[in-house]
Amino acid sequence: MIVGMLYYRWSFYSYTRTILDQVPDVEYRKVFDYFSILNHAAQKINRTAGKSIFDTFDLNNQFQDYGLNHVDLLHFFNGISYGKTPWVSNFETFLPRLRGLLGKFNQKSDIIPLCDKEKRAFNALNGEACKRLIALSECSSRIQLDLFRRLPIDTEAIKPKLTVLHPPQVKMINTYDEKNLDTGGQIRFMLVGAGFFRKGGREVLRVFERLVRQNKYPIELIIISSLRMDKYAAHETDADVEWVTKTIAANQDWITHHTNLPNDQVLALMRNVHVGLLPTYADTYGFSVLEFQANGMPVITTNIRALPEMNDEKSGWLIDVPKDELGEALYATNEQRKHLSDAIESGLENIIHKIFADLGCIRRKGMASLEKIEREHHPSDYALRMRKIYESAIS
Repeated sequence: MIVGMLYYRWSFYSYTRTILDQVPDVEYRKVFDYFSILNHAAQKINRTAGKSIFDTFDLNNQFQDYGLNHVDLLHFFNGISYGKTPWVSNFETFLPRLRGLLGKFNQKSDIIPLCDKEKRAFNALNGEACKRLIALSECSSRIQLDLFRRLPIDTEAIKPKLTVLHPPQVKMINTYDEKNLDTGGQIRFMLVGAGFFRKGGREVLRVFERLVRQNKYPIELIIISSLRMDKYAAHETDADVEWVTKTIAANQDWITHHTNLPNDQVLALMRNVHVGLLPTYADTYGFSVLEFQANGMPVITTNIRALPEMNDEKSGWLIDVPKDELGEALYATNEQRKHLSDAIESGLENIIHKIFADLGCIRRKGMASLEKIEREHHPSDYALRMRKIYESAIS
């Protein structure tokens, strides 16, 4: 069986994590199409001009090769195809992933009007070539169904194509004792992610600085982040970046900051860390949680989106934050962001107090994390289910 995958997404994390080489004995082949040619040209023009003249967001998520690639099946992440070759797509929020549709969905109106491009995209989902829409989580599946409910078109033929399949994760250690960690010295925490502010980094620094200086907790904090401003959800400013930079510099006795590290080095560091951190404002999935857990690290997360499916009180800690009925944190206004930030800070501080009141919980929850990875994200189980999806798609 030959499965086609977009050539320019070949090394993208989402693709390597959920598609490339995930099913043994399947040949994954790079494919080219009309939209990728447009995308390449648009990005070249943008680079030459030094500014964004053409928006490439929608070009990333559409495909049409007119059957020229000669593969048995196409597999996308967040993408759709207009051609006749059978295709499946993993997705993190909903399909079709088009900028205009995302904006309309977030407006919370009862009926979402569709432009011609969006109607054409739904025709592709409704078409014979579309075989499976693979949600990364139950949360994503609910969001997809909510989108269908609010459309002025019939989507009943699309709904049976929807399924849920959580990403796979290899265990990095077999038993917790391989970590060879004790809790007699500093307790190491780790936060990973370029979008530092969106992932709750500002709140982590505030809480940890208080607990180190006032409560004298023996904390070591490892941050792996470029401190990039994405201005999404947290709405950080240049002043925030300046404050974080100064705070890290002033606390180098207990903070270690890496701007960037290769993934293998990040995973190696995780083996020697007690607790993972993702007290995030917004994450469609949160792959770092799986990597933390695969290294026997219980994780502190918020309870948004897919995180309650990946994390629980047996294997980690959940911070309860204001959110909507679909699991999205409320951060649209300044007032909502303030409430969200306060909830993350207070929840995080309470959890850290609980950890230091019972340091044995780190080992117990670390062992439970490894069991959860084995039980719910085993690569062999994922490969078996994906193979059945492939075989069904081309039968």
